[in-house]
Amino acid sequence: MKLFKPLYERALRWSMHPRAEPLLAVLSFVEAILFPVMPEVMLGPMVLARPRRWARLATVSLVFSVLGALVGYALGHYAFEWMRPLFESLGWMESIDRQVSELSEVAKRSPWSAFWVLVIAGLLPIPLKIFTWASGIVGVPLLPFVASMIVGRGKRVYLLAGAIRLAGPRAEAALHRWIEWIGWGVLIALALTILYFKFLH
Repeated sequence: MKLFKPLYERALRWSMHPRAEPLLAVLSFVEAILFPVMPEVMLGPMVLARPRRWARLATVSLVFSVLGALVGYALGHYAFEWMRPLFESLGWMESIDRQVSELSEVAKRSPWSAFWVLVIAGLLPIPLKIFTWASGIVGVPLLPFVASMIVGRGKRVYLLAGAIRLAGPRAEAALHRWIEWIGWGVLIALALTILYFKFLH
């Protein structure tokens, strides 16, 4: 059964929509707060459709991800107890509690130590919202927090957009051919990452 190829082709059609850029901005913003779908799912096809705008599209995604991260930070800092029942219903509390504990220990040593933890977190296939809320709960200083969001998320979106821009039509042909394998591979990698952090780390 083909699952990822139809989704990819639909995303590619959406990326040609006249309002695709605002939709990318909205997705990037809400993903850093609550939404489970990463903006790269839309960014990749948009760069394939408009390769000359790769830097602009990556910048839009980055800027709105950082703005969303600031909202997530503020909610974690001021509204965590009020939102706890929602997180418990979503099954996020274990991850949030773990990140809060780790960040608290790191932040005690140095605010800029937290910067490196968050930069690494921005490169992992773990929802960004977990780290934005945890940072707000712990009270990580804003300057290291914002810097880490820019570096961590920036690497992801610019590397993705730049690689697709350089590969051009070859990237689209390769994605059409291998999208099922790539999609299932990403799911397996994500599952293994979750299992590692849950049971072995």
